[in-house]
Amino acid sequence: MSLSGLGDTGKAQPPPALFPAPESDTPTPGRRRGGAPQNRPSQDGPGQQTDDAGRQLVFFGADAAEPTVADLAGLLAGPGEVVRMGGTARLSVQVDAAWRVHVLVAELASRGLAASWEPTEGARHAVRTSYTRVLKPLAAAWLHGTTKRPPAAFHLTGRRLRLWLAAAGTPEPPDCFLLRLGAEDKECWEPIGVALASAGLAGTLLGPGEGGPAYRIAGRRRLARLAELVGGAPSAAPADAWPTRP
Repeated sequence: MSLSGLGDTGKAQPPPALFPAPESDTPTPGRRRGGAPQNRPSQDGPGQQTDDAGRQLVFFGADAAEPTVADLAGLLAGPGEVVRMGGTARLSVQVDAAWRVHVLVAELASRGLAASWEPTEGARHAVRTSYTRVLKPLAAAWLHGTTKRPPAAFHLTGRRLRLWLAAAGTPEPPDCFLLRLGAEDKECWEPIGVALASAGLAGTLLGPGEGGPAYRIAGRRRLARLAELVGGAPSAAPADAWPTRP
């Protein structure tokens, strides 16, 4: 991996050839997702901006900021894992569809992190970064020994939610969305629920025997809020796999 030497080198495999590579997932400076030029925002009130068409954007929405490595906490809110080795760390997550591989590889690349993938059991795919110093602060914040637990001040922004949804979000018609959690991360479940509620997405925790672990986000108002925060669907995502604004 290159990018000013911030990371380790390694040869990354191309994503599964089931979808075209989602070039639009890599932000271009000065442009929003979808290619529209980004104008200087005008303030309409606390925590909101207005774009060219007059649509209000949530201050912490995915369209409101440039991607950073800190956004990867969204993967750790879900089933993502981080492990340390010396002064480096590696992030990995298992996903259930090839389109998720495309989206995550592009999202990682936009943050200067090369990713590899490999098929796993049950028609799943493992996406992982190389060991790199860039991820050391993330690992330090989330790992207590080998146990994953969110830091005390953890909160969910649009970009963090976008990554979580890309890795483990599942629609549940007609008016629900599941955000899946790590099966072994029980210490994370409650604080993640608090962070969801603080973002206006209070959900119901489903245990392993109820189709979880996952948080169910229910109701049109909350789904509209989720869609507003995570932004438009990635080009690789199936039409029905992403929340849409009403």
